[in-house]
Amino acid sequence: MLCHKERLLWLALSLGMAGLAATWRTGPMEPTAIVVDQETDTATAAPQTPLFNPLVSTAQAAQAEPAQPKRIYRNQLKKIENPQPLLADCPEFIEPVNDLLRFEAPVLVDDPEADLEVRAWRFSYNARGIIEIPNRLRSRDTAVIMVHPWGIDDGQGWTTPEPAGIADFCTVEKNHLAARHTREVIDPFLKRMRGKAQFIMYSLIGQRDDLRMKMYRTLHGTPTAAERETARAAVLQKLAAFDYHGGPLIDEIPVSTETPVIDYFRQYGGTDASARYNPPGFWDLPVPVTSDITVFPDDVLIFDVDGYAILRDFLKRHGIRHVLLVGYATDMCFCKTTAGYDNLSKDFNVFLVGDASLATFPANSTPRYATNAHISYASLMNLVTQVGWVKAIRD
Repeated sequence: MLCHKERLLWLALSLGMAGLAATWRTGPMEPTAIVVDQETDTATAAPQTPLFNPLVSTAQAAQAEPAQPKRIYRNQLKKIENPQPLLADCPEFIEPVNDLLRFEAPVLVDDPEADLEVRAWRFSYNARGIIEIPNRLRSRDTAVIMVHPWGIDDGQGWTTPEPAGIADFCTVEKNHLAARHTREVIDPFLKRMRGKAQFIMYSLIGQRDDLRMKMYRTLHGTPTAAERETARAAVLQKLAAFDYHGGPLIDEIPVSTETPVIDYFRQYGGTDASARYNPPGFWDLPVPVTSDITVFPDDVLIFDVDGYAILRDFLKRHGIRHVLLVGYATDMCFCKTTAGYDNLSKDFNVFLVGDASLATFPANSTPRYATNAHISYASLMNLVTQVGWVKAIRD
């Protein structure tokens, strides 16, 4: 007879989640977070904690940290007859979501003086279907965060190295497709949320460099208009002066007679962003917010390197309780980086704006199926909304 742990492993494997099963079995640890002391500018490593496992029961999670509810949520589900597909407004970028059963649940977030309606959904195997949940938010308690709007191949100077380098969605053509998604879906959404949400924010890679500290408002301060102009000119100049020529594809690969496949992939992986193909210094450049986003002076830049604690404390200090999360890439940075939902969902009511994100899409010409798959999986433990479902509440 299978023990409890073996049953969970079997379930993971039966669902096609071999990687998850292996991860659960070995008990991985999160990458060490670096916490920066703003006064001394010193960095320390935060303690490692086990990665969250969605197969662990909610009851076990509740035992670890007892909840203190202020009200009882009545989980009464009403079947929706003839439901329409979800995330169907942008079919070029994400395949619409559909399933056999759909339910309506009561309002979950119900703020006094709510002025923002955010309908959302999640999937539950236990309920055997998708559950739609209305929410009523106070916009002043809300931040919109865009994960990794990299300014790559967008005319600002930071370009994909040739002939074989990779960055962001890994080819120039795919970067341009993502840029069009940013222009057509995300930028209009951000413009609509300005004046409603308390913050519009962006997270980026790279060191907390002086140039971007003066180019954007950050968690650490707000530059003057003159400082912004000077810093922007310096960033563009630095990006333009860099030599983006990298190394060619490897042409000879020594392999053994016994395990040539292992040797082949060990030396010739599919996403090598090292100095072999991306020239030294490429990842040290001051990456700007993409030009496909209309950045306003009050928008806030988040440096990934600062770590989650600084972001969390900034949001809480300003009374933020809700986060609408957009950005890239659904299967990677959107969940796993400083401003990803793995972090934010520990402390805030997070809503993934499903059609305002794209997953990486290797071996495909479209991101629609990869994005559908990763958003759908995220819906097991997260609420998913869409651009058209975030609306002002009219009196």
